[in-house]
Amino acid sequence: MNKKYIFIGLLLALQLGFARKTVVKMATLAPEGTDWHGMLVEMGQEWKKATKGRVQLRLYPGGVVGDERDMVRKMRIGQIHAAAISTEGLYEINPNFAAFYVPMLFQDLSDIQYVTEQLDNELVMGTSNKGFQLLYLVDVGWGYWFGKKPIFTPNDLKSHKIFTWAGDFAWAEVWKKAGYNPVPLAMTDLLSGLQTGLIDALSTIPLYALAQQSFGITNHMLNMKWGILMAGIVIDNRTWNRISEKDRKAMKNIVNKIRDKHIEKNRHAEKDALQVMQEYGLNIHEPTSDQIDQWKSEVKSMYPLLRGKAIEAEIFDKVIEIMKEKPK
Repeated sequence: MNKKYIFIGLLLALQLGFARKTVVKMATLAPEGTDWHGMLVEMGQEWKKATKGRVQLRLYPGGVVGDERDMVRKMRIGQIHAAAISTEGLYEINPNFAAFYVPMLFQDLSDIQYVTEQLDNELVMGTSNKGFQLLYLVDVGWGYWFGKKPIFTPNDLKSHKIFTWAGDFAWAEVWKKAGYNPVPLAMTDLLSGLQTGLIDALSTIPLYALAQQSFGITNHMLNMKWGILMAGIVIDNRTWNRISEKDRKAMKNIVNKIRDKHIEKNRHAEKDALQVMQEYGLNIHEPTSDQIDQWKSEVKSMYPLLRGKAIEAEIFDKVIEIMKEKPK
């Protein structure tokens, strides 16, 4: 009888041990071999080590589970549990991330830091209220216009076929009403779209242009900061709540350490990426002050199209006001 109870006790202990193990399935568009992917791999290794194997990360890189909207949908139904995504995917969860969508509003990294601090509750708690934990948020890089032909002014861009994210109907409508030619595509179809001529211009960061090799076709870049690309790591609350408080704390500490390391490396990565692309044929064009004024005027004329449509009115008004109040 004693042996029977001992056996049952051991069996229960093993079952409890297995129950505590959590495999976090995480998706990202970042291709294997990129710095972004490498840092996620490092994060997973650190999570496993810090939690003594209780939390293990299983990565699905390179868009193998679909675009960022697909990732969010699959997190909601439990097919995956986490994602390392850009502002596009974060917006799908929490519309407050549209605060970073206003073109040309941010021109310095201090702008990003200030807005992020001022909107902390809207971004963090707003995401939690939607069923996800925001573990990580960082600026990935400045977005610039890349085109198959030189782009100096808004009128130049109007002669191009512009990539827009599939499913983002509001932004496609904004572009159309402003006189442009948007072509909605999944990010995973971007390169084939360029190769077939379906699109011939996009706004992206130099790191992505290099990693995706899109600069080989859109080999003209306007050296004007169009916007900022933010990226974050989210995990659904159901998975997060299965992890012990002690392990969650350790995981957050690791994420913060990885984030700081990523920021430090990223500060130099844009310059390096541009240099490499120039060596392989990228033409970087400097706009004149008059051309920049044309862009600013164009963006201001698009505000009524953005507010309350592509960007919710409340968050649009708030981010504009925050930037007005930002200390010089």
